[in-house]
Amino acid sequence: MQEDAAIAEVPGPVPSLAGKSVLIFGGTSGIGLAAGLGAKASGAIVTVAGRDRDRAAHVAHTHGFAGWVAAEISDPEAIRQGLAAIERVDHLVLLAGALTIGKVMEADIGTLRRAYDERIWSVVHILRILGERLASDASITLVSGALTHRPDGNGTAIVASACAALEVLARGLALELAPRRVNTLSPGPIDTPLIGKAMGEQRDAYMRMVAESHPLHRWGSASEAANAVLFLMTNRYMNGAVLHVDGGSRL
Repeated sequence: MQEDAAIAEVPGPVPSLAGKSVLIFGGTSGIGLAAGLGAKASGAIVTVAGRDRDRAAHVAHTHGFAGWVAAEISDPEAIRQGLAAIERVDHLVLLAGALTIGKVMEADIGTLRRAYDERIWSVVHILRILGERLASDASITLVSGALTHRPDGNGTAIVASACAALEVLARGLALELAPRRVNTLSPGPIDTPLIGKAMGEQRDAYMRMVAESHPLHRWGSASEAANAVLFLMTNRYMNGAVLHVDGGSRL
């Protein structure tokens, strides 16, 4: 015991993001915006990307971010144009992607296909477009979700499979892109604007139902999930991992 105590290392301070370039797709609301604010508070040079040009510009101006990008994440040419002025990325966060709901036997195939376009092919396009502008020691954070581990029969089969595929993609990229680090955040029920867009008028009833069955009897906050994003950015030994921030909902 004394020998163990003698060689034990004292944990160092949380690494600073001072001067680091952070690019966040999905950074104009929810988890992405909270992560951007946290990174900026740690000294990072933050650029947020979103679909809507006016909103992206407004969010960047309001919160003092260094820049903004407007691009449809499933459109490679729009991504290429949006990223043209980006010189270097030290930390890439890809949180964009709608909650595509539709039953396999009923929904429009184009709608269902969008889940893979937004969550899988968008990652490929963004990485290839950035190329060597992505720092050799960069971190890349993707986002899956609790549906990967607890699918349901309510039209989420395709988006859940896309999230599962994303986790496998991240593990493969952690090897292909090394020494760049690639990790996946898997959030559970998080209270963000995405829920309202997906559930419409049923939002409040749905949120109550989920909270009642959740181990902690509540939804998580965007800031709680964003803290996990910042951890994946700054912990340099996290690689090829899935970080669950779900309050135990997957159990």
